[in-house]
Amino acid sequence: MAKVKVKICGITNWVDARRAVAEGAELLGFNFYAGSPRYVEPAKAKRIVSRLPKRISVVGVFVNESEQTILEIAREVGLDTLQLHGDETPATIARLKRSFPVIKAIRVKQSLAVGQLQIYKAATALLLDGFDTHRRGGTGRTFDWEIARRAKKYGRVFLAGGLTPENVGEAIRAARPYAVDVCSGVEARPGKKDLARVRNLMRAAKDAQKKVQKRKRSV
Repeated sequence: MAKVKVKICGITNWVDARRAVAEGAELLGFNFYAGSPRYVEPAKAKRIVSRLPKRISVVGVFVNESEQTILEIAREVGLDTLQLHGDETPATIARLKRSFPVIKAIRVKQSLAVGQLQIYKAATALLLDGFDTHRRGGTGRTFDWEIARRAKKYGRVFLAGGLTPENVGEAIRAARPYAVDVCSGVEARPGKKDLARVRNLMRAAKDAQKKVQKRKRSV
């Protein structure tokens, strides 16, 4: 099993970014959806990104934004990857992917047929999140992780939705995703991370991977 990457999403300030990196996160997410309590202005995000180590992958979250605006923000901020949380079409994904890798987020209902994900084959990766009628992300809702495991046949999977220090180990063992994406599960409040919870989550993720590798070697 390849190392599962950890993405801490909803970064709004330098202190949280620095601490997440220090604890071992490989990806940081910045939310450019104005309707989110974790929204960050592109100019502020740019200042944070400019101070990050080059090894950190910077992801910008967008919801039903115009392609032109997405690309303008991505270039201004210095994003590495686009994450689309709205109703973007496969054609939109394909066009944007000419400029940046694209993660397509899907809000998973328990009735989701995994084969439906095939329409997003142009995406660089799929992010599976818990379904909420009103919120596009950071819902704190989990879903059946077996769906994420089966979804891997259609590409890299970022597992999101209600992940916390308490359940991330179980989620990794169940789904074995490319990466886990955590937001509300490590917050003191929306937009402000809790260092102890970030640290505990990173520790739990590492421990889970060690157990999976140990189990594979013993089989």
